[in-house]
Amino acid sequence: MGVFTRALLSLDVKDDVAMADRVLRGSRMGTVSYETDRDHDLAPRQMVKYRTAAGEIYEVPFAHDAEIPVEWLCKNGSWGTLVEGEGVESKPIKPPRTHWDMLRERRSIEELDSLLEQRIDALRKRRRSAARMLKEQQEEQAKNGK
Repeated sequence: MGVFTRALLSLDVKDDVAMADRVLRGSRMGTVSYETDRDHDLAPRQMVKYRTAAGEIYEVPFAHDAEIPVEWLCKNGSWGTLVEGEGVESKPIKPPRTHWDMLRERRSIEELDSLLEQRIDALRKRRRSAARMLKEQQEEQAKNGK
């Protein structure tokens, strides 16, 4: 008798249901309900049909009292339009604020130009002093080497 067969025969049997047939529940981060949905009534919902430009029709579940949008994104990534009924136009999406937008709220172009010139001057001074130090070191090494 193989190991697998012995393992199957040694399963606990309770009420004629093997342990292997029972549902094992794991856990993960976040809040997860371990209750089954069998004995609970779900919230009332409605199925809404959308059609993509390619002609694909798909259904999306919404709450019974939800406002139905005119457009909905399909699983394949294309937008579908509402087939039946009237929907609500979606609000225009505000473009995200970039770092440049936030900087422009704090400083004018003239101020930014001035800051840029200051930083470039500081870099040039550092570069000149570093070049001067390197030249002095090379001259010292040349004197000591001879």
